[in-house]
Amino acid sequence: MLTEDERKRYARQISIPGFGEEGQEKLRRSRVAIAGAGGLGSAVATYLVAAGVGYIRIIDDDTVEISNLNRQILHGDSDIGRSKVTSAMERLSAVNPDVEVEGIKERITGENAEDLVRGTDAVVDCLDNFGTRYVLNDASIALRVPLFHGACSEMGGQVATIIPGKTACLRCIFPAAPPPGETPVMGSAVGTIGTIQATEVIKFISGTGNLLAGKILVYDGKIPACELIDVERNYACPSCGGLNED
Repeated sequence: MLTEDERKRYARQISIPGFGEEGQEKLRRSRVAIAGAGGLGSAVATYLVAAGVGYIRIIDDDTVEISNLNRQILHGDSDIGRSKVTSAMERLSAVNPDVEVEGIKERITGENAEDLVRGTDAVVDCLDNFGTRYVLNDASIALRVPLFHGACSEMGGQVATIIPGKTACLRCIFPAAPPPGETPVMGSAVGTIGTIQATEVIKFISGTGNLLAGKILVYDGKIPACELIDVERNYACPSCGGLNED
């Protein structure tokens, strides 16, 4: 049962048709891993913590640099040189002290990825390179944990919700990684993509609304426009091709 303070804090979302106190209780019991405490991670973590997700695990091995500050809103000038997970934990605890926030200062690799996200109900891809994204994708498949992908470039980006065994995985959608390199990006576009990812996580946990499962949402802020593209599983995919449907 929710406390009176929780009913007050979350009143606006509890009143959404189909969400209610049951949806809020599901959020409180949930555990979410966020891979990356940069621009996407800042938006995702802030809104999941504000929404009342019970436990958040943030994974990032980087430190704050001044060039991060146009988009990574969990960090400020005083955090330059500090660990991103330390800065993120402090800021998120101030947003909602009732949420348990754990920071893990590690680089995600093929050797540790499963251990880093094990025990969670959802994994959010807030990374900045496809090499590590593929590793996270494989870990989510191995653990059968949904993966919420997001990526940005310039003034746009994309979001996809991946349910192992039911939808196309990240490697089905993107069989080859784009060329590596520093990507130009507008901070507000990162916030747009991150908040869509957070909304997808909240919908999944609470059982509210329709997910971006089997689809990818592409947002172009220059026009502006959004496009929904259907994506199908590749049963020859090296990551999920052998996975049986539930």
